[in-house]
Amino acid sequence: MKLSSPEFNDGEEIPNKIGYMEENTNPELRIEEVPDEASSLVLIMDDPDAVEAAGKIWDHWIMYDIDTSIGEINSGDSPGTEGRTDFRETGYNGPNPPDGEHTYVFTLYALDTELGLPKGASKEEVEDAMEGHVIEKSELKGRYE
Repeated sequence: MKLSSPEFNDGEEIPNKIGYMEENTNPELRIEEVPDEASSLVLIMDDPDAVEAAGKIWDHWIMYDIDTSIGEINSGDSPGTEGRTDFRETGYNGPNPPDGEHTYVFTLYALDTELGLPKGASKEEVEDAMEGHVIEKSELKGRYE
């Protein structure tokens, strides 16, 4: 399974417009080679570099029960059920590093089930529900300052 973006390459700089204090809209994402046996997808965007500033990995976007035939997620789209981020909001919350450049990780999971969680679930609730159901995963990283 592959996760990519036409807006930035893996490990490169993320466009300013997706930042929380800018347009705050998700980047376009491309999803390829989803396993045939997958029933749904989960996408989590977080900031592991926030541990020093915030004391934890900061959750920016949690989306689950995404249709496996999606192929792409356009800017501003939310084709799944969205969870609650560390901004205490439901939906996409862009990069907003308090202390210089951070690396943001978009992780896509293919699951053998749908989670069926209500809107606004936390990352922990999503990860608990995913346990034992992950078929494959893919990551895309980008930097933002």
